Amino acid sequence: MFYHRGIAALLALLCAARMAGAADPLRLSDLLTTALARNPEILAAQKRYEAARQKPAQVKAMPDPMLSASYTSNGGPLPGQGLGRDATSNIGVMISQEVPAAGKLKLRGEIAAIEADAELQQYRAIQWSVRSRVTQAYHKLHHAWASLELLARAQELTRQMLQISEVRYSLGKTPQQDIFRAQTEISMLETRVLEMEQDKKTAEAEINSLLNRPAETILGPPEMSESLPPLGVLEDLLQQADRLSPELRRAQKMIERGELAVSLARRDLHSGYTVAGGYFNQGSMAPMFQVRVDIPLRIHQEQRERPAINAEVNQLAGVRRDYEATEQNLQFRIRSAYIAAQTAARVGQLYRDTILPQNELTVESSLNSYENGTGDFAPVLANVTAKIDAEERLHEEDLTYLAALARLQEMTGAELIPGGDAK
Repeated sequence: MFYHRGIAALLALLCAARMAGAADPLRLSDLLTTALARNPEILAAQKRYEAARQKPAQVKAMPDPMLSASYTSNGGPLPGQGLGRDATSNIGVMISQEVPAAGKLKLRGEIAAIEADAELQQYRAIQWSVRSRVTQAYHKLHHAWASLELLARAQELTRQMLQISEVRYSLGKTPQQDIFRAQTEISMLETRVLEMEQDKKTAEAEINSLLNRPAETILGPPEMSESLPPLGVLEDLLQQADRLSPELRRAQKMIERGELAVSLARRDLHSGYTVAGGYFNQGSMAPMFQVRVDIPLRIHQEQRERPAINAEVNQLAGVRRDYEATEQNLQFRIRSAYIAAQTAARVGQLYRDTILPQNELTVESSLNSYENGTGDFAPVLANVTAKIDAEERLHEEDLTYLAALARLQEMTGAELIPGGDAK
């Protein structure tokens, strides 16, 4: 009886492992929505962007006018002494307004607006980074759940094989070493379960951290589709990165900002001026009015403005080089992630189409031999172990593929994984 039950259980191992538990599934789209709303990194970047949006209106506003009150007395220090008697005695007010050189305020506003756009791209880059990390942690958690389910099935099957061996040993049909082999395999599977439990807890902790939740929050089994999303064409991904990558777009904004900063530094060569007007009461004498224009003498211009222009020109050259470096590095990372995904897809397909079917045939053949009494226990156990390893390796390749797609999403700014379309 034990024998037939064990054979049936071993044949069941030929079916693909399924996720444990269907209640309260964990959905990637729900996690992403929560992360975008609660992640501290995203919220901090959003506030920096909102703060930067307030600067253009500030820097392009005219300087505040100045109101001055004064008196001049004769015959004593008190206000009004000599008023109406001496021509130099008066009480008055003046209003002055600084007028910057033409175009300077507009340039400052444009620079601040571009800096706000750069903060927006940084905000989007952080959003994509958090989404990528949530997605990768989600698939790590799925891999841990799937592996634990597979290992649990393997443990049960190995225990039943142990029972079969004990029955056959009692009948003198198998050596005692078969029992020891089965017991050793059960212990080895237990160590793999402990390691996978650790991976599961680590993935859960990472997700809770990214969602700004308590670390001990319990997560359910991830919900996964039956098929993997397509990889796409490398050239299309590179073109999408050129158009959509927050990294590149921020670097482009910094070039635009540098070009305007050079123009502003050159505009500083032109002097602004201050206009002032005043009214002075002289008592019984006719009132006095004053209008004044103050123009700075730029005698230290060579020591100040010229080096400032050179500094901005060099700064612009630097950000242009930064853009080239960012573009080259981005292309390298996209190609590297694409190759990783492509390789994982090919290896996974090889496991699905060739290795796992071969494993199934090998296990079935060894089981038949063992059932007929012409085979040994060791090949059966080895074949079952190989099948378990192949199933787990397939999950690992799928994880590598999906993690590479998540990184490609982050770098290109394009949706590649279903369920990751939360904005």
